[in-house]
Amino acid sequence: MKKYIFMRILRSIVSIFLVTTLTYAIIYTMVPRRLIFKQDPNYNKIATNKDKKTNYENTIFERMGYIDYYDTKELQEKASKEDSSVTTEATEANEKIYQKYIDKLGNGWKLQKFPLSGEFYAVREVPVYERVFEFYANLIQIDHPNVIQDEENPNLERYIRFENDPSVGWSLVGSGTKHKYLLYFNGQFPFVHQNFITFNLGNSYPTYANIPVLQVITQGQGQTKSSEVQFPTGKKTSSVNIYSRTYKTPSKADSQDIAKFGKGDAYTATQSNYQNPSMITSSAIIGLIGVALSYLIAIPLGSYMARLKNTWFDSISTAGLTFMMSLPTIALVYIVRLAGSAVGLPDSFPILGAGDWRSYVLPAVILGLLSAPWTAVWIRRYMIDLQSQDFVRFARAKGLSEKEISNKHIFKNAMVPLVSSIPASIVGVIAGATLTETVFAFPGMGKMLIDSVKASNNSMVVGLVFIFTCLSIFALLLGDILMTVLDPRIKLTSKGGK
Repeated sequence: MKKYIFMRILRSIVSIFLVTTLTYAIIYTMVPRRLIFKQDPNYNKIATNKDKKTNYENTIFERMGYIDYYDTKELQEKASKEDSSVTTEATEANEKIYQKYIDKLGNGWKLQKFPLSGEFYAVREVPVYERVFEFYANLIQIDHPNVIQDEENPNLERYIRFENDPSVGWSLVGSGTKHKYLLYFNGQFPFVHQNFITFNLGNSYPTYANIPVLQVITQGQGQTKSSEVQFPTGKKTSSVNIYSRTYKTPSKADSQDIAKFGKGDAYTATQSNYQNPSMITSSAIIGLIGVALSYLIAIPLGSYMARLKNTWFDSISTAGLTFMMSLPTIALVYIVRLAGSAVGLPDSFPILGAGDWRSYVLPAVILGLLSAPWTAVWIRRYMIDLQSQDFVRFARAKGLSEKEISNKHIFKNAMVPLVSSIPASIVGVIAGATLTETVFAFPGMGKMLIDSVKASNNSMVVGLVFIFTCLSIFALLLGDILMTVLDPRIKLTSKGGK
């Protein structure tokens, strides 16, 4: 069993690597890079000035990993180490010095000029394999006391220790680390939280510009939510999430930071609390409800179809389920949406918002109806197949009724493979709700994926694909393990561990 789990985890990691790498390569080689400026309001403002436009494009391309870029000032500073006489002016003498420096750099660096001023800059196309390597090299971030290296704060203390912090209580506190609180406890699920290990999926752009991808999908949404917060300087009404404190150079702290944390505190960068749940929480809500609804419909329906096989009930149910399975998803979405509107349910999430339970009803119902027919058909097949097994014949020989046989013996054995698929079903509806969330303007990860594709938010697309792939693959593993828990007779490996 241990060997099986180890090998499955190993294969899962390889699968995640292959899927993410393929997605990364396709997006960053086949999607025109200029599309990322479509929804950037700043780009249109500076588009009239060709020099500013070129500099802005190169800066963004560098931030997104497409190129390495030295603007005029950076290039002059680097080239001056080779020849101190070089300046930023567009002269032939400077061009020769710059070209000599670029030739020495090699590795694909090219010297170019701004269209208006004629000043020089240098760019280098970053090969896709190098970008992929950087993505994985920076994927896992481990926080420790030497992470922060700030020349403006050379006397920064460096430690990790347990403290009874006045703001959050007993916690593992760091200094010199990126995060203030490395391990803490509160009343929010999962109750124990850590910042030792975090994932870096890149920064979002152009939507949610320059915000980490993981922060975008895990932080709350809507308007900020204020409450009484215990700061080091005392209690204040604020929307600050006190647990999110990260390093910020003390000299850059503004008056509000000083009022909350005191002068000289190095951990004044914070996130806010919001009124509405995060994207990942919103998707999980309708996903869990959808799966529960699916099984609540499918289990009794499939069981009765198997018990009453070859009857009019079985025939009509089979025809109805076949129709449901062949119905296009978009058709089902709009049929349920129209029916829901007729009984007063909102046909768009923003109408009532996250604070009203009715906003979640139709999206969850649709997700449940999309998978219920398939689950019901499988239950029927499993139970009919089990009806011919020896243990059923023995039960009949003992004089048990067909109802007792179906409920106590057949149903129990048929549930093993179905229950094992629940983790994958949950992940499937969370990751696959793109159409439903888009139609209802539902603020979840599915809609975010579609919006990111439209906006050419490449980092977000890669990040979401990575998350969905991880969830799906490890859900399958969890399903296998759950199956052995339900029925210890099932072995995931043959004798000898082969």
